[in-house]
Amino acid sequence: MPLEDHPLRYQLSNELHARPFPTVSCPGQAVYLAIKPAKQAAKRDRARDRAHLLALLDRFGAQHPGPDATHYFAQLGRFHLKWESHTEFVTYTAFLENGADRPFDPAAWEVFPEDWLDEAPGTRITSAHIRYVDAPGDEADIVDQITEWFVPESLTASRVLDDAAIVAGDFRIDSAGHMRFAIFTQPNTGARRIGRIVQRICEIETYKTMSMLGFPRAHEISRQMAEIDVRLSSLVGDLTGDVSKPDETLNDLLSAAAELEKLQTESAFRFGATGAYEAIVNQRIAVLREERFQGRQTFAEFMTRRFDPAMRTVKSTEARLLGMTDRALRAGDLLRTRVDVDRSAQNQQLLESMDARSDLQLRLQKTVEGLSIVAISYYALNLVIYLIRPMADPLGVSEGLLTAGAVLPVVFAVWLVVRSIRKSIEK
Repeated sequence: MPLEDHPLRYQLSNELHARPFPTVSCPGQAVYLAIKPAKQAAKRDRARDRAHLLALLDRFGAQHPGPDATHYFAQLGRFHLKWESHTEFVTYTAFLENGADRPFDPAAWEVFPEDWLDEAPGTRITSAHIRYVDAPGDEADIVDQITEWFVPESLTASRVLDDAAIVAGDFRIDSAGHMRFAIFTQPNTGARRIGRIVQRICEIETYKTMSMLGFPRAHEISRQMAEIDVRLSSLVGDLTGDVSKPDETLNDLLSAAAELEKLQTESAFRFGATGAYEAIVNQRIAVLREERFQGRQTFAEFMTRRFDPAMRTVKSTEARLLGMTDRALRAGDLLRTRVDVDRSAQNQQLLESMDARSDLQLRLQKTVEGLSIVAISYYALNLVIYLIRPMADPLGVSEGLLTAGAVLPVVFAVWLVVRSIRKSIEK
């Protein structure tokens, strides 16, 4: 077609198929490993993750994935390897096409060399040993096996995908350091469907663990919030009375608000990731379409009892942190308004005092002005007398009478001059 494609059209389309489900044959087992950077690491070093994968592939002479690959699947010796790169972690899944005579034999983990594991760019966030076998004809045999393999108190078992398989696990770490899950498949269950079940179990375990990372963070923040809450409550309580030092109180409120903002900033990513991972866990459980098996609790029931309370704790801590931050900011705004009102009142009093002083200065100015007219008139009259004194004899008038007659005109003239000068200044 002559129509030009969007530059991201193929990339967006291929993203939907970037992580295909594995195809596995039964009986068999899978060992699953998720590696996350250490806590002190600022972020994932994807170059190191890729180098670690290539080191494993080079041991078996396998082909390398593309430079920007986030998914890889290949045959390595006697097992198939699936590698996936996620936002916070990478996962390795090895599929072995045998059920092993000894269930959950730790020897299966020898597919990952010890020296290679020692060089991993991070720490193990979780690992799981998954065993998938054909379901026995008698369900009592399944009950006996899962009772032997798992802790009864936390055992979960359910039929999944319209009775295509029975899945069991206890979400406990065994003596070898791994989670255990068992899958009993029906004869008509295809290899792709078994692969989807294995993949979803791995995702449930991984995202469950990743979402639980927010739980200890919530406890840590709760302790800090409790200390800040005492200070904040005291400061807010003081606002109802007379605040002796409002500036200091405002600084304390802003300091508490800054601490809460810091906690919110530091925990925003973890709490946001916890919510996203929780949604994935619930979605992955939902697509299994569980049905109860022999009265045992399902995966969904286990999560409701153990997992959901932890997630509610994280959500409530996040909501409390947001609420305290808003409360501190509102208290600061309230105190700032009160300080502004007090300062406005002080400014009003200052203006009134300045007005009173201005009135006094005006009265003094008028008084001085009157005295100035008298003084200027006195000197002006002397000058006038000097000018008109020679005219006294020709006019036949005495000097005293001539002086008396000049007083009023001189004073009036001086008053007019002073008044004119004052008006010009006022303009």
